[in-house]
Amino acid sequence: MAKYILFDTETTGNGIDDRIIQIGGMIIHDKDNIEVFDELCSTIIPISIEAMAVHHITPEQLTGKPPFIQSNFLSELEKYNEPSNFLIAHNINFDLDMLKKEGFENSYTLIDTLRCAKHLLSDQNSHALQYLRYSLGLYKNEIAEAAKLGVVIKAHDAIGDVLVMKLLLSRLVEQTKEQFGAVDIMSTLAKLTITPVLLSIFKFGKYKDRSIEDIAREDLKYIEWMRKNLELDEDMRYTLDYYLH
Repeated sequence: MAKYILFDTETTGNGIDDRIIQIGGMIIHDKDNIEVFDELCSTIIPISIEAMAVHHITPEQLTGKPPFIQSNFLSELEKYNEPSNFLIAHNINFDLDMLKKEGFENSYTLIDTLRCAKHLLSDQNSHALQYLRYSLGLYKNEIAEAAKLGVVIKAHDAIGDVLVMKLLLSRLVEQTKEQFGAVDIMSTLAKLTITPVLLSIFKFGKYKDRSIEDIAREDLKYIEWMRKNLELDEDMRYTLDYYLH
């Protein structure tokens, strides 16, 4: 039976040298057998003030903690590292890159709940995890879910975010059934993960909240300027290229 591993990291920062200082994870063997991991990890890389302001983890909290490579989560992650199992995170490329810095070489099938939410919940104003937590009413179920799993809920805390992600994943499974019919749900989510999203609305810039298709007709030079000059994510690059070609 496939294993479903949900995880989230908190880190010293977002730079190339930054490292994991907290790992939250759940290994779902079946609906009645879920392992929970919530571990702080030491590192020689200092925590940036900007990062501390987000996750509230201070250097003093890491004193005496083992490094990530000695974490229980990594040991279990390595154990199930094969394509028949699924590794799941919100904006998974960031967290996977952090794992790679610790020497982890991925063989799991990946599911990015962020990319899948963009496909399946396109009417949402934002697809950030905490936004979806409230806009989808996930928070209404999280207290009972947390009690069942022994999890303490905090925003921008690795295990707290994993709990919200678990609830979001259930919602994405429902949407996949509705939109794609009776299919292999997890494999469909994995395919959506590697499929860029054709975005419909600008979420930033001088045309914020305007239709991208309309702006492509009205001001194609702006589209060209954006594509050439701005650092954009994969979905926005894909969308602009769609209208430019």
